[in-house]
Amino acid sequence: MNPSGVILYGPPGSGKDTITAELSVLRREFKFFRRLKAGPGRTAGYRLTTAEHIEELAQVGEVLYRNSRYDAEYAVDRAEVAAVVGSGSIPVLHVGQVAGVHAVTAYPINWVRVLLWCPEDVTRQRCRDRGDKDVEARLKVWHETRQDLLDHAAEPWSLILRTDQVSAAQAAQAVDEARLVDAPLAARDIRELVG
Repeated sequence: MNPSGVILYGPPGSGKDTITAELSVLRREFKFFRRLKAGPGRTAGYRLTTAEHIEELAQVGEVLYRNSRYDAEYAVDRAEVAAVVGSGSIPVLHVGQVAGVHAVTAYPINWVRVLLWCPEDVTRQRCRDRGDKDVEARLKVWHETRQDLLDHAAEPWSLILRTDQVSAAQAAQAVDEARLVDAPLAARDIRELVG
């Protein structure tokens, strides 16, 4: 089987961290991809760097995707994806923009593109439950993600999961099955999903 990777796309609170943890329980090969981050906010789960370093990598074509959010800059770098894949692991990337999904899938492995979704009130409650200090900023991003999906309504996905309707373990199992069967990309009516 060709090397594979997983992209989890969804708004804050949609379960990216929880499902990633379940994936690593399911198979030790699944490895959370830690993006580069420059700026304030959470540090856990990132490789901290400077904006200048991200720019240097971008100048030499080493950045697959970069974005700014929460007053910080983030990047998915080609070398780290290659290192994870080269170690025999399956990278699990968290991406918050459809443009990022496109950019990352340029890296030539079999990507399973997973859309995770939950209603706004679920995001609000999950963000409060996990102690986020910036719940309003995260709800703003929920709305940005919804608009991003509406703007890319024909975007094809390997799998779409309502994380308020399935457990994290069920979601992880579905992601792994989609990877194993090389699930074909299919466009679905996103408007019905996001309301």
